[in-house]
Amino acid sequence: MKIVGVGIDIVKNNRVQKLIRNKKFLNRVFTIKEILNAKKISNKTNFFAKRIAAKESFVKATGYGFRDGVNFKDIEINNNKFGKPFYTLNSKIKKILKKRANLNKFELFLSISDEKDYSIAFTIIQQK
Repeated sequence: MKIVGVGIDIVKNNRVQKLIRNKKFLNRVFTIKEILNAKKISNKTNFFAKRIAAKESFVKATGYGFRDGVNFKDIEINNNKFGKPFYTLNSKIKKILKKRANLNKFELFLSISDEKDYSIAFTIIQQK
């Protein structure tokens, strides 16, 4: 197995706190599932900030960024029953990875963390 991409991003939480007051912003950046999951969380600012950082770190790991029709909602961040974060990618992203990076089978690794002022995410894309 070979690592084909690494990405990292950091977000200032108070910037996100202002943005998430805008419903249009929420609907443009987050999936319905992410918005519903946020309703269960008391610290919504850090919840959304970590997801923004994760989405940014993912596109950095691909090396392509947000272009050619790729947007934030194409990348969904979920958590397993133990709280471990993971990516859920739509078919458009999977096709792009296959076409641009020749990745038919791959694994994604995600680590996210937050403190009072900042949220950070780290992504690894590994070819199977």
